Amino acid sequence: MHSGDPVPVRAYAPPPAYAPQQAYAPQAPASRPAMQHAYAPDPFEAPGTRRAALPEAREEEGIGRAMDPRFQRQEVAYDGGQRPGTIVIDTPSRFLYLVQPGGRALRYGIGVGRPGFAWSGMKTVSAKREWPDWTPPAEMLRRRPDLPRHMAGGPANPLGARALYLGSSLYRIHGTNEPHTIGQSVSSGCIRMMNEDVMDLYERVPVGARVQVI
Repeated sequence: MHSGDPVPVRAYAPPPAYAPQQAYAPQAPASRPAMQHAYAPDPFEAPGTRRAALPEAREEEGIGRAMDPRFQRQEVAYDGGQRPGTIVIDTPSRFLYLVQPGGRALRYGIGVGRPGFAWSGMKTVSAKREWPDWTPPAEMLRRRPDLPRHMAGGPANPLGARALYLGSSLYRIHGTNEPHTIGQSVSSGCIRMMNEDVMDLYERVPVGARVQVI
């Protein structure tokens, strides 16, 4: 986890009223067993790096530069059975749900782990940070010696405007300065959100909230 004084941001305007959608009941994919593995840092979480020299860069070929409109934040009908306040991350569908009372949920588009880095299980929100600092772990620095050893929080930081840390792992739900990756599988396990979406989620979710990843 990271420390540091938060960087001031401009005032955030709440989103417009949500449009109701069709009820949703999440189903865990039958072909992928739940797994917990050691944190693997994301080789693309720093801006301005030499992506073309990396074999993994081929995985980002074909990613659109604009986010698909279906990943816009909205309120939907929800029938998953979890109690209100629970975060449900539907990895295959690239959606994060914040369960609300009365059979409703707030749905956000997300970016997820690329093939080989997807995971599932139960976590809790163990900490929250505004404009978090970023310190690449030793594993990443061995692969990417060109990366900075530390990066202060701010608009250029790859963790974006907010970060919610998941349990004792280094997995996070965080913002991104690459909004075109929402709806894509490009990370090493962390969950990416639009900055305005992660700011909205941050205000709604307390430390200790349950997070179900399917």
